[in-house]
Amino acid sequence: MSHSNEPAFQTPAEHDARIADIEDALRAGTVPTATRARLDAARTGKLPWIATMSPAELLVARSHGVKPIAAVSATCWMHYGWSWTEGHAQGWEAALRRLREEAKAAGANAVLDVKMRTVPLNVEHSMDFTLVGTAVRVEGLPPSVDPIVATVPALEFVRLLEADVVATGIAIGAQYDWLNDWRGSARQTWGGNVESTVLSQFWEKIRRAAHAELRRSAATQGNGVLAHINFGQLFEFEGGNNQPKRFLGRQIVIATTVDTPRHAPSPHAIRMVIDMHSGRTPLAGRQRHHQSYASNEEEGGI
Repeated sequence: MSHSNEPAFQTPAEHDARIADIEDALRAGTVPTATRARLDAARTGKLPWIATMSPAELLVARSHGVKPIAAVSATCWMHYGWSWTEGHAQGWEAALRRLREEAKAAGANAVLDVKMRTVPLNVEHSMDFTLVGTAVRVEGLPPSVDPIVATVPALEFVRLLEADVVATGIAIGAQYDWLNDWRGSARQTWGGNVESTVLSQFWEKIRRAAHAELRRSAATQGNGVLAHINFGQLFEFEGGNNQPKRFLGRQIVIATTVDTPRHAPSPHAIRMVIDMHSGRTPLAGRQRHHQSYASNEEEGGI
């Protein structure tokens, strides 16, 4: 959760009480007392607002009645058990729930410009999931009990609204899988350009599963998606002690979900479409800033 504006020096008793309060809040799915106090002060104007927006975005957002309240953040360090795929989704979902709780405490309608970050530390079977964004209030609307969380910056958020398209949340699709090459069928001898059909089929299976999960995640939030992250890797691990060579594949797709009137005439109608380009957003040509994934595997990606 976000850091508070507490004094830098605390007594041991104050430190222990603060840690206990944070742990209680995590278990209860609420916001720690110090964080809630900071967000309430930002909401009421007792503290200055903080935003991740550029000056140009602030100008455009304010002209459309979108006012920043505070920078909010949330973190979950997830240890994977028997399923990396489920653990990955659970990690981001936990961080998203915590981010929404901070936005609610700030009296926000939405969290925009959400950046998704991971810490590439070599902690076995675990991963950090961190979200940072700007909580905003839309003029004329009361605080939301379920604030929108979107990866789109404020400028793109306003452009979508002008097109009668509302960003509604974040959808996640992920798939991790292993291939044990018992027969050595993935190995290729030199014979020119020859497809490894075993690896092609393995990779296609992973990609399709990740996209199917993205669709399931998005279906409850809107009728379209804007994909900002499409990340895939295939790793080769040499076998030992009469064990086969193994391949680890992973595909991750994260998108902002959007909703548009169901009976809107073309060209405003939006279908469920995956934008496979993971670089600049097609909306504004901005440099990518949502990419969160970094690889720290011991053996290199293919």
